[in-house]
Amino acid sequence: MNHTIETRDVTKTFRPSVVAVNGLDLAVPQGAVFGLIGRNGAGKSTCLRLLMGLLRPDRGSARILGHDLLNASHEVRRRVAYVSQEQQLPWRMTPAELAVLYARLYSGWDEAIIRDLLKRFDLPPHRPVTTLSGGDQRRVAVALALASRPEVLILDEPAAGLDPVSRRQLIEAMVEFLGDGGERTILFSTHILADLERVADHVGFMDRGRMLFSGALDNLLTGRRRIQLIFSGDRVPEGFSVPGLAHPRVEGPVLTGILQIQDPAALDRLRALEGVRLRDEPVGLEDLFIELLDQPDAESARSVA
Repeated sequence: MNHTIETRDVTKTFRPSVVAVNGLDLAVPQGAVFGLIGRNGAGKSTCLRLLMGLLRPDRGSARILGHDLLNASHEVRRRVAYVSQEQQLPWRMTPAELAVLYARLYSGWDEAIIRDLLKRFDLPPHRPVTTLSGGDQRRVAVALALASRPEVLILDEPAAGLDPVSRRQLIEAMVEFLGDGGERTILFSTHILADLERVADHVGFMDRGRMLFSGALDNLLTGRRRIQLIFSGDRVPEGFSVPGLAHPRVEGPVLTGILQIQDPAALDRLRALEGVRLRDEPVGLEDLFIELLDQPDAESARSVA
C-alpha cells in the first residue's frame, strides 16, 4: 500500500526528560482521511510538528510524500498545507491580503474556494485578523489551507473552540475538498469523536507518545464486540481467559471486555459454555476510545489496517 504520510520509530524528548513521542509508527494511505485521537499530552501535536519538519526527531524518520520536510525543497513543501493548534496569522493583515500572499506560495491556489469559504464562514475579508475572535482566526487559517488545494492537508485540532454550526461547516468544507478530484490526503487531530466519525475513514489512537491502535475505521468497529460473561458462581473461575479479549475486567462473577472477532464462531463458542451467560453489543468509537485510553498499562502499538 502506498503511504503518503509515514513515521517509523520516531522519538522526541523535551528537556528535562519529557518523552512526547516514543517510538511512534504511523502510516496514512494515499487518499485517506486519518483522524488522530488521544488525551491531552498524548503527543498528537508533537507528531504533526515532527512530520512538518518543525521539530527534529531524536530517533526515527518522519516523511510526507516520501520526503523529510526538514530538508525538503520548496516544491515539495508547497504540496503540503498545515494549520497548527496555535496558528499565528500576520495580525495586521486581512483575510483578503492573506489570500494574495498564499496565491504566491501555492501553485494550486483557487481564488473561488477562498471567496466561497469566507462567505460561508461569515468571515469579513477586509478586517485585520487581530480584530477577529480566536475561532474566526482558526477558520480563516483553515480556509486558506483548503484554498491552497494541497496534496496533503495537516490539521491540528481544527474544530477547537468552534460552535456546533461552525464545526459542521468545517466538516462539509473538508468533504468538498476531498471530492474535487485527485487523491488528496488529510491527517487531523481531534478530541471531538462525533466529527471524526462523520469524515474520517482511518483512525489512530495515541497514548503516552505511542500508537495503541490504527487502521480503517470500519475494521476497528465491525471487528469488535463488547462482551460480558456472567458466571453462575460468585466469581470468575481462576485462570479463565478469552483469546482476543482486550483489557478484561473482573467484578465478582462478571468478566467484561472488548473482543476482537477473528473467528466468526467465537461468540457461539462462548454462548455454549456451561453455566455462563453471554451479553454482547456493538462497539462505538467513543466506547473504544474510553476502553483503550482508560487503561494504566496501555502498551505497544498494534494495527488492524
